[in-house]
Amino acid sequence: MGMYENAKSAFPAVQNESLRRVLVVDDSRAQRRILTLMLKRWGFEVAEAEDATEGLAVCESFVPDLVISDWMMPGMTGVDFCRAFRKMQRETYGYFILLTSKTEKTAVASGLESGADDFLTKPVNGDELRARISAGARVLAMERELMVKNSLITDTLDELQKVHASIDKDLKQARLLQESLMPTRSLMFGKSTVSVMLNSCGHVGGDLAGMFGAASGDFGLFSLDVSGHGIASAMLTARVSGYLSSKYSDENLALCRDASDYGFLPPQFVASRLNSRMMDQRGVSEYLTLAYMQVSALTGRARFVQAGHPAPLLLRASGEAEFLGDGGLPIGLIEDASYHEHQLLLHSGDRVLLYSDGFTEAVLPDGTMLDEVGLLDLALSVPKDKTGPKFLDALYEGLKAKTHFANDFDDDISAAFLEYAGP
Repeated sequence: MGMYENAKSAFPAVQNESLRRVLVVDDSRAQRRILTLMLKRWGFEVAEAEDATEGLAVCESFVPDLVISDWMMPGMTGVDFCRAFRKMQRETYGYFILLTSKTEKTAVASGLESGADDFLTKPVNGDELRARISAGARVLAMERELMVKNSLITDTLDELQKVHASIDKDLKQARLLQESLMPTRSLMFGKSTVSVMLNSCGHVGGDLAGMFGAASGDFGLFSLDVSGHGIASAMLTARVSGYLSSKYSDENLALCRDASDYGFLPPQFVASRLNSRMMDQRGVSEYLTLAYMQVSALTGRARFVQAGHPAPLLLRASGEAEFLGDGGLPIGLIEDASYHEHQLLLHSGDRVLLYSDGFTEAVLPDGTMLDEVGLLDLALSVPKDKTGPKFLDALYEGLKAKTHFANDFDDDISAAFLEYAGP
């Protein structure tokens, strides 16, 4: 066999299924037979074609893992054949080796541009051919492994998308349930109005605002913020909402039953009761901040407690404004924590804003936070004709304008807004 004598040694057994089928394309029948016998001896399944046109036809049914093609053939050259081979629809990659006597760099570049993976110079050396096939087998093995991993990733992503869709559906339902904790955005107590707002940064959040009243005409309003975000915070928020229920007075920690109806407990006592409930919840690491105010509709006397929550903003009818309170400890953080009660007298036209830190800690374009000064400017910029929920909506839109946020913020934003109208 002359130039193929080094090919007589046995080719090692095929190590994987990545390279089994070989197509030999050459216009020389003798050269095809020599390569075919050599390849079959090494354990490959071999098909032959005498030119590129026949080779393309064979590829439709045989689907080779490796093509060994002569460069110079009548009609379509090996380079043109390689280009056509690359355009064929295949599930897996096909390795392509060109046989050539060309050694010029431009010729080699032309072959690579056509899609060839490797070259063999005539006359073919069996050991070299065997080495080139081994290199091709490694490439195909890696390609097959990558396909398997990609398939696994695709299947996993499909499963994750199904799980995500299910979770997303549940979270949307949870958001509706959380919104049901605030059944109305505005209520009147005598001539006074309390309005609330809640904008969660996700499907569900840890903020809540609300109000409730008693037969005496007195009423309470609150703003709270559970630590963290997401489902755990939302679940704790739902539980706490029951402790300050506007519908079930017997479950409300701020109310106590007297001879005829329910009356209000001192705000500092309410904070202590709530703290005890929170501390009794084993395994719960979350805590909350709270601003709670109880108002006498007849006298305008207001009592409030601040438990780690941002300071309430008082907007007097006279135009004066101030932040109230001195901080205080969060709820559910320290056992037997004590809370201080503050008092003030409201006059007709006065307004009070209880809000979460989503307002004051909102980040401005320059990297600073809005803080209390920015919130006061924002509140004073709301037109006087914006009252109740419209005031809160305008406040929220103003915050988005200041921060350049077009969509959701990074934190929940909530508020309770009292407009006192006198006895």
